[in-house]
Amino acid sequence: MSRILLVEDDEAMAVALQDGFTFEGHEVVRASDGVEGLRLARETPPEILILDVMLPKMTGLDVCKQLRADGSKMPIIMLTARGQEIDKVLGLKLGADDYITKPFSFMELMARVEAVLRRSQPMSTDGRAVVQLGDVTVDIARHQACKNGEPLALTPREFRLLAFFIEHRDEVVTREALLDAVWGYDTIPFTRTVDTHIAKLRKKIEEDPSDPKLLITVHRLGYRLVGSEPAGPLA
Repeated sequence: MSRILLVEDDEAMAVALQDGFTFEGHEVVRASDGVEGLRLARETPPEILILDVMLPKMTGLDVCKQLRADGSKMPIIMLTARGQEIDKVLGLKLGADDYITKPFSFMELMARVEAVLRRSQPMSTDGRAVVQLGDVTVDIARHQACKNGEPLALTPREFRLLAFFIEHRDEVVTREALLDAVWGYDTIPFTRTVDTHIAKLRKKIEEDPSDPKLLITVHRLGYRLVGSEPAGPLA
């Protein structure tokens, strides 16, 4: 059972979603505005936050931004209205793990929740638990990464991306493979989701994100991680 914080100002939708999640065995805490949602998320962080974009008092985008600024790594799924593609882009750039467009079926949202919860768990590699990538050291088992000895603030999604690339180092990994393995489903309407997260990850691990040396783009195919080697454990 997971604790879900649902921040949604549409009472009918909030009740329906709460009933559905409760039936599936989850504990649900509700808030109807952004300020209350942010307070609850900070005071008792849930396993996952389901966050509407359009909220009274504070938008979902601002809530997401504040939580990531706090250093929170809780998984966040954002709910957006049909046609609000700019909100999807902003949500992903601000650190949301996924989004779903209204109207949606409860089973689709449930599948997204399960996928995000599953993918937010640490993943293991083939025995090379600690890997050196240039100036970056990654400890898979401890879910930690450092650059030049300083901790890297990676979101759960970014860490899973990096860990998946480490598992498949020196291989060309397609966007479809990343969506399936890291997001937990095969296709989504917003096809640049992977590229957006790769760009954010590069800003954190590359010396020059505009000229990446570790996470290389393979034209028309996907991406490839190069230059990894075993390393000693992180301090």
